Amino acid sequence: MNLLQQVINGLSLGSIYALIALGYTMVYGIIKLINFAHCDIYMIGAYVGYLCLTKLHIGVLPSILIAMVVCTVLGILIEKIAYKPLRNATRIAVLITAIGVSMFLEYGMMYIFKANVRAYPPMTGWMAKSFRFSGLTLTSQQILIFASTIILMILLQFIVRRTRIGKAMRAVSLDRDAAELMGINVDSTISFTFALGSALAGAAGVLVGIYYNSINPLMGALPGLKAFVAAVFGGIGVIPGAMIGGYFIGLVEVFVSGYGNSMYKDAVVFAILILILIIKPSGLLGKNTGEKV
Repeated sequence: MNLLQQVINGLSLGSIYALIALGYTMVYGIIKLINFAHCDIYMIGAYVGYLCLTKLHIGVLPSILIAMVVCTVLGILIEKIAYKPLRNATRIAVLITAIGVSMFLEYGMMYIFKANVRAYPPMTGWMAKSFRFSGLTLTSQQILIFASTIILMILLQFIVRRTRIGKAMRAVSLDRDAAELMGINVDSTISFTFALGSALAGAAGVLVGIYYNSINPLMGALPGLKAFVAAVFGGIGVIPGAMIGGYFIGLVEVFVSGYGNSMYKDAVVFAILILILIIKPSGLLGKNTGEKV
C-alpha cells in the first residue's frame, strides 16, 4: 500500500511539473526560446492566489481563475516588451534577456512582499477533507490538483488541435516564414502561445500554494528547472511529451524521497537530464531533425 501512496503523491507533484513544462515546451515549439521567466510567472500566480484568498476572501476556484487571467496578461506583456523587439536577434541575446526578465520578476516581488515566506490560509470545508480507503490517503487538495490538471490539459489539446488559432500555432511551429506567407499573423500567434503557457503556470502556482501552504519570491527557481527537465525528457516542443515528462519527474522525485534519501532527489532529477541529453537529446517523443547548411 505504501507503493500506491507514493504513486498518488508522485502524480500530484507531477501534475504541477506538467503544467509548468507545457509553457516551456509551447514557447520553444513556436520560437525556439527557453523562456526562463516562465518559472517566475508561476511564482506570481501563487502570490495572486494568496492575495485572493487572504485579502479578498474568495474561494479556491475563483482564485485559480483570477491567477490565470493575471498571468495571461503578464505573459503577453513580457512577450511584447522583452521578446518581440529581439525577434531577429541572436539566440544568446534572447536567452540573456529571458534570464534578465526572470531576475526582474523575482526581485521585484521580493521588493513588494519582502523575502519572508508567506503561508496560504488553512483550507476549510471540502478542501480540508481527506479520504481513506484500503490504507491509502487521498486529500481534497490532491483531487483538486488532479482534476484541474486533467481539465486544463484536455482544454489545451482541444485548442491546439481543433481551433483556428491552434492550427496557426502548429503552422508557425513547423515553418514560421511559410505560415506568414499563408496569411497567418505570426506575432499574434506567438503572443497567444505566451498567454496560454502563462495561464497554465498561474494555475500551477495557486495549486502549489494550496498543496504546500507556503510561498516565497524565489519559489519558482527549482520547480522551474525541474519542469524544464520534464520538457526535455518528453521532447521539448512536444505537448504530450511535456505531460509525460512532468509525471515521470514527479514520480521519480517522490520515490527517491520515499525509498532513498530526500537530500538526493534533486541530484537524481538533474542526472536524468544529463542522461537524456547523452542518450536521446531529442527526448522521449521528440524526433531527430537534421540542420540545413
